[in-house]
Order: sequence, then structure tokens, then C-alpha cells
Amino acid sequence: MRTMITYGPLRLSLPIEGCVLAIVLLLASGCAVAKGSPAPLISTPEQNAQPILLVDASAQTPPSVTSSDSSPDEPFDPFAKPDVEGIEEYDPWEPMNAKFFEFNRQLDRWILKPVAKGYNAVVPNIVQVGVSNVFYNSRVTPRLLNNLFQGKFKGAGIEAGRFLINTTVGIGGFFDVAQRFNLTTPEEDTGQTLGFYGVKPGPYLMVPLLGPYTVRDLIGYGGDIALNPIYWLILPTMHNIHSIPTVVDVDERVATYAISIGARATEIVNDRSLNLEKFQGVEESTLDLYAAVRNAYLQKRAKAIRE
Repeated sequence: MRTMITYGPLRLSLPIEGCVLAIVLLLASGCAVAKGSPAPLISTPEQNAQPILLVDASAQTPPSVTSSDSSPDEPFDPFAKPDVEGIEEYDPWEPMNAKFFEFNRQLDRWILKPVAKGYNAVVPNIVQVGVSNVFYNSRVTPRLLNNLFQGKFKGAGIEAGRFLINTTVGIGGFFDVAQRFNLTTPEEDTGQTLGFYGVKPGPYLMVPLLGPYTVRDLIGYGGDIALNPIYWLILPTMHNIHSIPTVVDVDERVATYAISIGARATEIVNDRSLNLEKFQGVEESTLDLYAAVRNAYLQKRAKAIRE
């Protein structure tokens, strides 16, 4: 027996026993723009694909690229003074959001951070940076397309050039060779594209396991997943495509989900390990951590859309 799930413009046809796995995969899969590419809850994730599990401090920016204070890809510091005036912190669901925020914070404290510390102890930093580069490189399609959607053809060209150079000379993206040629550009995601065309952010929303969003950005997050061909060509988790060759057979759903979720878990732990020292002590020093994270996230998204 199969059930039909409608997800935006897509329709997923999954057996009932696969529905739960599909939902987990949807939450766990990071796509293109988690702005940019997803660390402790006090940092704000980029919406590229793909935000990382609890919060993404580095996920959307290639780790080998050094960000400046003016870079739109730099994670916000909750202590920084607002550089955007008049941002409306529309949070009508604050009681629920605060509970989800605390859930994420405790999950990071008791599970993610300890695992990341163990990972960091056995995996050299250069390998961690390379792994992060590979995941970032794999999300090129949503970034490129959203540049095109916004008429940013130079950015699209840079994304295409980065992918070609890093995939070949950079050995599958492990080394960020393109950065040596100054091929860098701000990330673009579907949430930014919606904002570019005037869609309002809507209420602030803290999502369990994922972190902060607005309603607009959460919809954009789903759009980024849909724009990433990895999820519907290489690993056909979104629907059946029997006519297209795939690395994993369409009917091997268990293997498909295992690979997808395993890759996502690796990315999350790897990025958390790279950011173990960031924002150290912020939790103890900030009187209202929830409000600080909310303010930082909304500032960052507003700045990204402006630019």
C-alpha cells in the first residue's frame, strides 16, 4: 500500500512504512543554502541547504575562505551591535519556539558536542576542512540557480567556475582551489530569492533539530532540497525515477535513506567539530540567549537579502 505526499511542486509516492523515514530525511538533509554551509546553538545557520542540525556556524561558507567583517557569509556574533536598523522581530510563537530552542540546546550539549569532540580527537583538522569543502561543493546547483533567479549572472558564473575547478583540480571539492583564483561570491538560496521578489519573512520559527528560520526561509529550505539533483537523481529519495540510472536502485529505499542520513550526520558532526571553540562562553555570558540568537539570525538574513 502506498501513500501520496505532496511537497510544494513535488509529489512523493512512498510506501506507508517509508513515510516516517522520508520525514526524517527531509529534516536531516541539508541542501544548498543553509547560509551556506551548517556548531553551537548560539550561532546562526545559513539557509542554504542547507542550516546544520542545531545551528550552523560555518556550514554555508567554504571553511578555507576567510570571512571579513563585511562578508554576508560571516556568522553573526550575538554580542555584535545591530548593523540593520528597524528589523522587526515578529515572533508570535515565542513560547513554542523557546521550548524548541531549549531542546536543540540540550541536544547539542549532551549529544552533538561530545560526539564532535571525539571526532575532532581522531580526525585531523585538514581532513575536516576537506570534508566540509566536499559537502559545500555538492550543493552548487541551488546556489547557482538562485543566482540566476535573481539575475546575478556574475555570481552564477563564479559558482559554475568554482564547481568545475574544485571538482577536477580540487579532487571532488576536497581542496578549495578556486579560492586561490579569488573565485568567491556570496551564497544565494531560495529563501533569499523569495525575499528578493518581495516575499515577507513571516513569523520567526525555531525548528527542532534544525535551528532558527522564518516561515519564508523554511519554505526556501525545502526549495533548496528540491533544487539539488543529488536527492532525485543520484539518491532518488524524493520520488521514483525508474528510467534514470542511479547509484542506488530506486527500490532500495533502506540503503537510500541510510546513505542520505549517514552523509548528513557526517556533515553535521564535521561542521560542529570545526566550530568547537566558536562562541565559547556565550551561553554563560548572555542573559537572554534565545533573544540573542533570534536577533542575530534575523539580522543576518536581512543583510543577505539586501546584498
